[in-house]
Amino acid sequence: MILKTATILLATAAFGVAAPPVIRTEFHLTARPWQPLNIEREKYLDIIEGLCRFSVQHQDARGAILDPFLKTEQQYATPYFAYAVGTLTAAGRARDLLPSGVRAMEHSTADFAGGRDAIPDQHGEFFIPALTVAVEIYAKQVPAGTIERWRERLKRPWREIVRGAVNNWETYKMKGEWLRYTSGLVSREDAIAAIEDAWKVRQRDRFTGAPWWLYHDRSSDPDTLSVEAVGRGNLLALTHFGYNGPSAAEIRKASEAGTEFTLLLQDPSGQVPANGRTDDHVWVETGYQLAFEVMAERALQSGDLELAGQFRHAALLAFRSIARWRRTDGAWAGSYFITKNRFDPALRVGYQTASQYSNYSGSLMFHLAEAFHIRSTFIREVPSPSEIGGYTVATDAEYDSVFANAGGMYMQANLRGQEAATSGNRWTPLGVVRFARAGWDTRLGPSDGALTDSGGVTFAPEFFENGHWLRLADLSPRYRGVWSVQFVHPLLVRCAIDYTPRPGFNGPAFRDEFTLTPDGVFSVVTKTAGSNSPWAVTWPVLENDGTPLERSSRNGIQSVRYPGGSDEQNFIAVGPLPKFSAEPLMRSTYGDLRPVRVGVSGADSATFVYPRSAGDPSAEAVGKSFSVRGRDFSSVLGNVTGTIYTGRAAAGGVGRAVDLDGDGKPDVTFSEECGFVLQLRDGQVIAAEADRDVSAVIGGKKIALKRYTPAQVAN
Repeated sequence: MILKTATILLATAAFGVAAPPVIRTEFHLTARPWQPLNIEREKYLDIIEGLCRFSVQHQDARGAILDPFLKTEQQYATPYFAYAVGTLTAAGRARDLLPSGVRAMEHSTADFAGGRDAIPDQHGEFFIPALTVAVEIYAKQVPAGTIERWRERLKRPWREIVRGAVNNWETYKMKGEWLRYTSGLVSREDAIAAIEDAWKVRQRDRFTGAPWWLYHDRSSDPDTLSVEAVGRGNLLALTHFGYNGPSAAEIRKASEAGTEFTLLLQDPSGQVPANGRTDDHVWVETGYQLAFEVMAERALQSGDLELAGQFRHAALLAFRSIARWRRTDGAWAGSYFITKNRFDPALRVGYQTASQYSNYSGSLMFHLAEAFHIRSTFIREVPSPSEIGGYTVATDAEYDSVFANAGGMYMQANLRGQEAATSGNRWTPLGVVRFARAGWDTRLGPSDGALTDSGGVTFAPEFFENGHWLRLADLSPRYRGVWSVQFVHPLLVRCAIDYTPRPGFNGPAFRDEFTLTPDGVFSVVTKTAGSNSPWAVTWPVLENDGTPLERSSRNGIQSVRYPGGSDEQNFIAVGPLPKFSAEPLMRSTYGDLRPVRVGVSGADSATFVYPRSAGDPSAEAVGKSFSVRGRDFSSVLGNVTGTIYTGRAAAGGVGRAVDLDGDGKPDVTFSEECGFVLQLRDGQVIAAEADRDVSAVIGGKKIALKRYTPAQVAN
């Protein structure tokens, strides 16, 4: 289970001392108005049908789905298409596609019967579970003789089918063998033997254990937080389908705990975390969605309605997230861009070596179809942890990524960058790679940073050395970061990264202190060691993701938004206006990032990262009103004083009283010091929550608050 602090963390961490890996509060109230998504299950079929109707245009006479670029059958594209079509037709949708689905089944089961070398690209591991369940889906739709022929083909021993990879590929075999047993295609003894050998000898040690329980694919370094979802998700499915062998309880514990943990890693728009092989591939969102659907149903069965509601809402966030990359152009309509950009797919922007249009379109439709089958009951949505905030996370050293969230304002940073390319890319740069906010278009970013042969870019310091400017994102072999946390509350998080050279390397050291509120992130960078050579801070600005963005530079502010969009990202210099130097564009998995060098004229460099939506104060108004008092600050958005935040829609922190209107008099008092969250509307408190049993006086009325139990406040 995820570690939750009994009280809010309030501590001054020593310089360079690492924080506990997970710090999480237990509050329920959100900092911004919240509504359920209420996405009907049938909407999944709408997306699946669009993908199938696109793919069927590329089906050949044999029944194989050909890649539109390579003109050959790739990996598991055909059986995934067959599964998706069967799901549609069984639900009474797209009945005209049934013959195409049957041809795909006929072709793929024949390949299966032919063994490893007959299967496209020797991807037999992926065929086992998909085809086994697909046969069951088609059982009431095609003649019994056809079903029996397919079943006989699927009885070939797994040793003659699989390539034998021991990372996430093997988890497909584990899931598949159990499904084959439940379908009567292999014996129980053989299925359990294959699963237990894989788990005990190779797969068990890929889980990190408490408090993370994440799966290690170990196919990039730092490891991949995208493919992590695959291994964990397959093993979660194995137990969902009733595996009851000797290690069943152990597998279930690891996969369930890991899936609960990833509620903290999902960003508030529904995106999976950045980093590692297959970063920024659209289909990975559906992997998260599928696992969250499983856990929502399980939590409901166990009677935990709150957790069930969090999982259901998180699943719908992931589903909604992929809509940003759906295509509507001509023959491509209904399909999706493979990576999270809108460049011509022929350019393969952000692709890994194995990425093709057909196989990952197949992954998207297949996992959505699985999610459709899993989701079976109505569950009332509640806010997800990424919308509430009040936590920090440091992953284990193989991932070396950290997260912080206050009131739905989310930040991800990497403490280590990738040195050698894997699967065609350097996926993970050093520095801050994502700023995201609830209810805001997180593509604006900075869109996960970039690390290429020509250099890297993240939100991080840079310095001048031997006649050249060097960004820390360029220096993966040379620099590391150390994470520390000073304060965690749902509306206010204080944390820091210390960047220092590795042993045996020289160079300046820097400290970046972050204060997160629901409005944005205040960053103060100082150089803590090194010569007097010039240094600066890099702002990564997204300029083009296949759609050119509107970028402006004025009055110490760099802003960017999509044409006609109401959301914008703003990097605001706090203090004297800096000198900006715009460097050449760098192409990331998301798109083209402009590294903007922000000069430093004093002892530090202060930036307010302000994700703005329609109706919010302008970036200019925020910049002009921004006032700093030591580690505290205020603007038209709100005020941070010590352990208290007050804003337009929420206020809270740790204390005995809070002044909401700035007149110097407390508007809310508590019987004792506590952690608290207040929701506001038009300056008035409409709901309150505290971290202990206390009495509060709000608007002259005394209210009894129970620990972590939100109370509505009558106006």
